Amino acid sequence: MLTLLLVLAGLYATLVAAVYLGQSSLLYLPSRTPGATPAQVGLEYEELRITTGDGVRLHGWYLPATRARGTLLFFHGNAGNISHRLDSLRIFHELGLNVLLFDYRGYGESEGRPDEVGTYRDAEAAWDYLVTQRGESPRRIVLFGRSLGASLAAWLAAQREPAVLVLESAFVSVPELAADLYPWLPARWLARLHYTTRDYLAQVRCPVLVAHSPRDEIIPYRHGQELYRAAPEPKQFLALEGDHNSGFLQTGEHYRETLEFFLDRHLPAS
Repeated sequence: MLTLLLVLAGLYATLVAAVYLGQSSLLYLPSRTPGATPAQVGLEYEELRITTGDGVRLHGWYLPATRARGTLLFFHGNAGNISHRLDSLRIFHELGLNVLLFDYRGYGESEGRPDEVGTYRDAEAAWDYLVTQRGESPRRIVLFGRSLGASLAAWLAAQREPAVLVLESAFVSVPELAADLYPWLPARWLARLHYTTRDYLAQVRCPVLVAHSPRDEIIPYRHGQELYRAAPEPKQFLALEGDHNSGFLQTGEHYRETLEFFLDRHLPAS
C-alpha cells in the first residue's frame, strides 16, 4: 500500500510539474495554416503588417465600411488564426464598422511566439496603428474581444480611452479559469499566466457590453456574470445561446440587434 501511495504521489507530482512548465501550450493554440480570406465572403480588405514596440511583425486585415460609424479593433480567441473569424467580420460589416483584425505573435502569418507580455504589446501596436497611421479618433474605436481576446481588449481599454468595450465569452482570470477546469490541481498556485480581466475592468472608463452563454462548456457562465458586476456604468449584459465557440451565431438576430442598440446608444455620431 505504501509503495502504491508513493507511486501515485510521484505521478501526481510529475503531472503538476508538467502543467506548470507547459501551461503556455495549454492556453495558446495557434494555427499557422492560412485559410479563407474576407474576399471569399464578399468583403473588401487590405493586408497589413504592423510592427510592435519590440520589433515583431504582425499580420492583419483592415476591412473598410461604406460611411463607417466607427472602427472595431477585433481581438480573437486563443485558437486558430484570423482566417477562422469570417462570420464575425460579416456581422461587424453589416453594423457599419471598419474592422481591424490581426493575429497575435505566433499565430497565422505573424512572427514570434505568444506570451502574456507579448500579446499586450501586440494590442498596443494594433491600437497605435489605427490612431497614428489610419488617423482614427479614439472616440470612434470599438474594442471587441472574444475569450482570451476579451482579456486583451479589457487591458487595452484600461490603458487607452476607446468609445466602447465589448467582452464576449470572457474569463475572470486565467488562474480562476484553471481552477474551474482542473479542480484536482492547485491551479491557482501553478498559474504563471494571469490575464486578470476583472482587474482591468476596474480601470475602464467607457461603456461596456458583456456577452456570455449559460451553456458555455469552456468558460463557465459565472465568469461573464462576475465581469458584468465588475464593469463600470453604463453597461449591458447579453445572454448568448449555444456553446463557447458558436454562441454568437446561435443567438442569431438578437446578437446583432443587441450590438446595434448598444452602439447606437454609446458610439458618438460621426
